[in-house]
Amino acid sequence: MSFRERLNMKRLPFFLLILSSSLSVYSAENSTAESNSNAFSKDGLERLTNHFQSYVDDGKLAGLTTLIAHKGKLVHFKTYGQQDKAAGIPTAKDTIYRIYSMTKPITSVAMMMLWEDGKYKLDEPISKYLPSFKNQQVYSSLDDTGNIQTKPLKREATIRDLMRHTAGLTYGTFGNTPVDKLYRSSGLFNPKHDLKSFVEILGKHPLLYQPGEAWVYSFSTDVQGRLIEVLSGMTLDIFFNKRIFKPLEMIDTGFQLTSEQITQLSDIYTQDKEIGLTTYRRGFNRDFTKPPPSLSGGGGLVSSTTDFWRFAQMLANGGVLDDVRLLKEETVAMMSRNQLPDSLQAQSGDKTGFGFGFGFAVVKDAQKNGSFGRVGEYFWNGLANTSFWIDPKEQLVAILMTNIFPSRIYPLRAEIREYVYAALEEQ
Repeated sequence: MSFRERLNMKRLPFFLLILSSSLSVYSAENSTAESNSNAFSKDGLERLTNHFQSYVDDGKLAGLTTLIAHKGKLVHFKTYGQQDKAAGIPTAKDTIYRIYSMTKPITSVAMMMLWEDGKYKLDEPISKYLPSFKNQQVYSSLDDTGNIQTKPLKREATIRDLMRHTAGLTYGTFGNTPVDKLYRSSGLFNPKHDLKSFVEILGKHPLLYQPGEAWVYSFSTDVQGRLIEVLSGMTLDIFFNKRIFKPLEMIDTGFQLTSEQITQLSDIYTQDKEIGLTTYRRGFNRDFTKPPPSLSGGGGLVSSTTDFWRFAQMLANGGVLDDVRLLKEETVAMMSRNQLPDSLQAQSGDKTGFGFGFGFAVVKDAQKNGSFGRVGEYFWNGLANTSFWIDPKEQLVAILMTNIFPSRIYPLRAEIREYVYAALEEQ
């Protein structure tokens, strides 16, 4: 019985569950049930659970999920609170969350699958496949009337630059440079744009910096998404489903949800100064029963904790899960290794001891990060406070899922690391 079939059993009529139980208990327990691990302190894991339960008890979060896997086995998988506070629906192991930028590692895996297929070379110019990126200019200054002045490229941005956020692009929403402002004022963010038109228009904007000379978090992964379409001949959603989600049996991950899946979707929250925890209804929150106008490889997916664990465990295993290989082991090693030159560093919040691979931040110097992370760990986060990391040395995967704005409203990402490693070291 496949993983997909086992998880879908919870939706079968009761008499069918009874009929199949004698065949399924062993497999189900080995797929989603916690295993005893001599590597983790039981008391330490209990302290982790109690700590995150306090966020719900104190009215700071409606609900969340935490997961730890060690050497491919679940040692901790807990749900807390409610996925929908107004309706009183408890958080479940199949609760679906908006993962926002945790979409990016999935997109980068897809890119590297196509690289293994021989569809492109990393040091080829982006413009070879996306013509609007030809003859780009770079921001230089503002003239007396406030118009952007540009200068020529020293070299074209390459696909390698896209993979590590050194292509000269920015995001337009998080910064306030003249190029960010131009993104906002030029119609780039018109919600009617599909992925093809969005990337075509983006390529015609001036770059913020010379390719390869800075690391700036950006729309690079959305451009990767369009490249996947051009290189594969499939739309991004179809490629993801065919090459990643179905092989890994990620049954609750996608750009759109069915009428059944929408009942699993966590609501999204914020803290209001007057009334406390309340649902969030502004921006960044769309109707997932309808297809999005643009398939965002940078932030458009929803996923469950179980699904994302399968994806992360595939990476932790060196590109393979349950005898299904998506990437070669050496490709995963390359992706999870710092790809930035020594002169550049990535940044996550106010922490600077990071490099960047192909799709992930990589911990280079834990001391610069206030002991956040361990050297060699690779990770990424989502806008609504989701997070995951992989520690190759400890053979560890950890995931935290919740949906609340703003990002970093609470120190959840630092705290889960603190509790996980405390439980590991106590044993």
